[in-house]
Amino acid sequence: MQWILFVLLLVVNSMEMLTQARRKKRVSTALFENCTGCVMCTEDNGCTSCQQRLFLLIWRDGIRQYGACVHACPSGYFGVRGQEVNRCIKCRSSSCESCFSKDFCMKCKEQFYLHKGKCFSTCPPNTTAQHSTRECKEKCEMGPWGNWSPCTNQGRTCGSKWGSATRVREVPQNSKEEVAPMCLVVSESRKCRMKKHCPGGELQGQRAQRR
Repeated sequence: MQWILFVLLLVVNSMEMLTQARRKKRVSTALFENCTGCVMCTEDNGCTSCQQRLFLLIWRDGIRQYGACVHACPSGYFGVRGQEVNRCIKCRSSSCESCFSKDFCMKCKEQFYLHKGKCFSTCPPNTTAQHSTRECKEKCEMGPWGNWSPCTNQGRTCGSKWGSATRVREVPQNSKEEVAPMCLVVSESRKCRMKKHCPGGELQGQRAQRR
């Protein structure tokens, strides 16, 4: 009876070892299929160095670390080229889709807005959300209107019945570095009456119009 139990235990143990060996073989095969472009590739950690021009992408699965060689870094990473190895570095913010450096984001994930290299769920104060570009634009805090310009028509201040005058409203000088260039100057025009006859007589006004 004991001999039969011993044989049964031996068979069960052998089947478990065979199953584990098959599973390990499947994992190893799948891993080494991802060793494309590797100069060095291990069973436990995948790629450890890559061919020239490729980037080494490293990620963690629990306590284990894996590597793969890729032509372009995936979303959430940026590429850094080095003398010995090119690496994919992860963006620090999890809401960043692509970044220029660890702390400077260039594009945010869909539900976020980009502003000065950072991602926000809602745009900061004094900015407005641009839904088409998913960016926050600075609001234009304008200064007072300037004086109206002289009434002119094609550069002349007389010799016509009607002309136009213009005035300009600018951003305060200390705020110009903080706003978009499109906000720097705002102007408006209005219709105005001119002196129909220029000083010196009608003939002089007609000559001015021909010039």
